[in-house]
Amino acid sequence: MIESKNPYTGEVIEKFKELTKPEIDEALEKADKRFKKWRKTSFKDRADLMLKAAEELKKNKEEYARDISLEMGKPISQAVSEIEKCTWVCEYYAENGERHLSSKNIHTDAAKSYVSYEPIGVVLAVMPWNYPFWQVFRFAAPALMAGNIGILKHASNVMRSANNIQKVFERAGFPDACFQNLVLGSSKIEAIIKDPRVKAVTLTGSKPAGAAVASTAGSEIKKSVLELGGSNALVVFKDADLKESVKTCVQARFQNTGQSCIAGKRLILHESIADEFIDEFVRQVRELKSGDPLDENTFIGTLAREDLAEDLEKQIQDSVKAGAKIILGGKRDKAYLEPTVLTNVTPEMSMFREETFGPAIGVTTFKKDQEAIDLVNLSDFGLGVSIFTEDMDFAEKIVPEFEDGAVFVNELVKSDPRLPFGGTKISGYGRELSADGIQEFVNKKTVYFK
Repeated sequence: MIESKNPYTGEVIEKFKELTKPEIDEALEKADKRFKKWRKTSFKDRADLMLKAAEELKKNKEEYARDISLEMGKPISQAVSEIEKCTWVCEYYAENGERHLSSKNIHTDAAKSYVSYEPIGVVLAVMPWNYPFWQVFRFAAPALMAGNIGILKHASNVMRSANNIQKVFERAGFPDACFQNLVLGSSKIEAIIKDPRVKAVTLTGSKPAGAAVASTAGSEIKKSVLELGGSNALVVFKDADLKESVKTCVQARFQNTGQSCIAGKRLILHESIADEFIDEFVRQVRELKSGDPLDENTFIGTLAREDLAEDLEKQIQDSVKAGAKIILGGKRDKAYLEPTVLTNVTPEMSMFREETFGPAIGVTTFKKDQEAIDLVNLSDFGLGVSIFTEDMDFAEKIVPEFEDGAVFVNELVKSDPRLPFGGTKISGYGRELSADGIQEFVNKKTVYFK
């Protein structure tokens, strides 16, 4: 049995019976058969259904958000915002999917030559718990609009949300088996990837999980897209607007209780403004309300599981032993960890070197601009970086020097349906969202008429 457990109360919310091998086979067979029909539907028909999915999300956002909060501790106001963002991605692809996949005419010596974009079939999504709806919808909306079929292996601790996502598509009127949630553990993923009815896989998660999935997909010569987390830097140069920069950095680090791949996890400050910045940063973090995730005023909930809080606590303690100093927070109570700020953090410490998944941040200072750029690139991760400066010419000049998949100027790194999303280095490969995302799981077919 798979258990969904409330991290705030410790109570078991619901238990789910894992699918048997025959049941998995039946689900894959239904998905494969559905693809043969679904691929022939018009973009208009798919778009109409996707807009109905958006309406369903709007209509019942409180229902879906409440289950998110109960299962993984996300503050309810942020859970509602997550559902609303899923509405946006459904509407975006309903409005733009056909345009993104329109055949592209290429002038050659042929009488006619073009590239068509055609669906490939059943795509497996292996998804994490931290944004249990958004991570799935940013895959599902483009995949279904492209004419593919989606099957989901979600994180075990958010299986109610996983079932709810299938319910959204069912309530919207999508044909049976266009999207199915498979209730199963990680041990059964390999066999599903190897199944000939599954044509590709996308994963958002840890490096070990990504490496395992990519290895299996590679052995079968199947397409994979990996989003494997990040250790994003927040770089504040000496000419930055401190008031606005502090506000943005607090949001970047502590939204979703710090449990976000794109959260700002390394605060890198010019030494001339460091003291002033830290004082205001700590003041604003102190004002963040911790408490019951179902309370509308709560900004900091619990971590999704107690072991995750223990892991972060260890990273903090290891960094302190290496010379870092806790200036705020640092205490843990089961799955709750106080918002924590450390100073004197150096590149050798856990708080700089590793991904920190929770409400804690380390501060590192720099003297010269190139030193800041080098500190950003020193990470093994490459998902995104935020830089804060009033000099836009300077910002434009240094953007190419960062190795990350995204650079945001005077803003936190965030995903937007209109822009491609993905990383470099051990943050993964491939892109989600925008035209790039919908084109990941299609056959880009060259057509040539003599």
